[in-house]
Amino acid sequence: MKTLQIILLIFLSLFGAFCYSLPLSTRGRWIVDSETGRRVKLTCLNWVAHTETMVTEGLHTQPIKDIAAKVTSMGFNCIRLTYATFMWTRPDYSNKTVAQSLDSFNLTQAREGIARNNPQLLNLSLQDAYEAVVDELGANGLMLVLDNHVSKPMWCCARKDGNGFFGDMFFDPKEWIEGLTQVAKRFKGKPQVVAMSMRNEIRGPRQNLPDWYKNMREGAKAIHSTNPDVLVLVSGLNFDKDLSFLSTTPFGLTLDNKVVYEAHWYSFDFTQQWQTQPLNRVCRQRADEFQREAAFLITGDNAAPLIISEFGVDLRGVNQADNRYFNCLLPTVAEKDLDWALWTLQASYYYREGKAGPEEVYSVLDYNWDKPRDPKYLERLTILQQTIQDPNSTTLSYYLIVHTESGFCVNVEGEDNVHGSSCRERTKWSHGGDGWPIRLVGGELCLKAVGDGVPVTLSTDCKSPRATWKLVSDSRLHVAAKDEQGNSLCLEATSSNYSSILTRRCACVKNEANCDPQSQWFKLVPSNLS
Repeated sequence: MKTLQIILLIFLSLFGAFCYSLPLSTRGRWIVDSETGRRVKLTCLNWVAHTETMVTEGLHTQPIKDIAAKVTSMGFNCIRLTYATFMWTRPDYSNKTVAQSLDSFNLTQAREGIARNNPQLLNLSLQDAYEAVVDELGANGLMLVLDNHVSKPMWCCARKDGNGFFGDMFFDPKEWIEGLTQVAKRFKGKPQVVAMSMRNEIRGPRQNLPDWYKNMREGAKAIHSTNPDVLVLVSGLNFDKDLSFLSTTPFGLTLDNKVVYEAHWYSFDFTQQWQTQPLNRVCRQRADEFQREAAFLITGDNAAPLIISEFGVDLRGVNQADNRYFNCLLPTVAEKDLDWALWTLQASYYYREGKAGPEEVYSVLDYNWDKPRDPKYLERLTILQQTIQDPNSTTLSYYLIVHTESGFCVNVEGEDNVHGSSCRERTKWSHGGDGWPIRLVGGELCLKAVGDGVPVTLSTDCKSPRATWKLVSDSRLHVAAKDEQGNSLCLEATSSNYSSILTRRCACVKNEANCDPQSQWFKLVPSNLS
């Protein structure tokens, strides 16, 4: 019976992802189906087509439809497909065929691979090949966000690479608007293209607010006047991390409910902190920074949607800073139920920064584009891939309890088997705040700590100190009760057995040096799905 329920939940999740009409619009902080008003959550993968060749990566490995099938099988419903402005504005770029572009970099193996796997693309112009990829992805049920990543095709991003800000060597504002207009026109009437991102990671020494407001407003108007169906994604300053200035001077355009904001969040700028400083403190600081600089946009009277259009980690598992950062990002994004685009799909590049065939270690696929690089990572994404909050729901809000290191939810099987398992299962909990019990919704049972190193249980004794819970660390991710001696016992699930939910003495809550609290990080994630 349990297996049948899980299969049904997976089916309903996939059915829900693809059962909508297009185009999309915004309603407050949500992206919705324009016709029905139903929420549509974008759970995207980035896919690169903006580098030197301007050919969508990986087409030498297998047919486009097979890549699309991999994307959907991993639970994603959308692709953020990048492009370079020059491909749409300069004939010496746009007139090249796929074969000519690859030949110009002596990429014989890539050319031969495309001839085998996608022969219909080889003699198409770069523009036509890009459109063919868009069409095939749409035919396989995927939505697309077309992302203007750079002007001159090249790897991105450096602070002084000439592609960073309006007026830089390769970033002419008029040419940029021409490129946006050409793309908006080319893909008008293709319902799978649900959004256009105006510019990736604005940056560099020239960045300033007057030019940002002037040009971003003009770019947004150009897209909307040409193709009023697509959402328009607005990126901020400082590598798309900072939109804080909008708290005092709003963007000023809604474009008939089509404006969505985007932000990026990686570990890069704080690598040393993630490696050396107390993790509860670092996580709280980074989450607060994200709230100040971007997530504030989803709140208040003028709330608007926000998509994290890039985040990701080195999936070889060797980057300590990345691993720790992701354990902080996951609960933050889940709590807010944001739309997002993960970096990345492409497992390799035809040509990047002077080298043919380099590997992309942030890819969800192995180097051969054959299978998932880390299936456990995909399982951790399950909670983010699901719709957690529904603006149309009449169901009272409840909590899912998510263990951030595993991505598992705290679920109940049978009468009293509390365990960690996939968040495709949804045990509903209620909690009135610090000092209140964590109860099963619809019953009298509550979560109770039995002892140090002992699995938690369900009990009707909900007034006991062992059954009243509070958040006890800077990260707000330690969930603790107390024993009769007043010792704090925190929920824990360890890598040796994530399915076992127990309590232990709370670790690192005083920000002790050289202390790792991540096995005790849990998030109470609000949900209102029936």
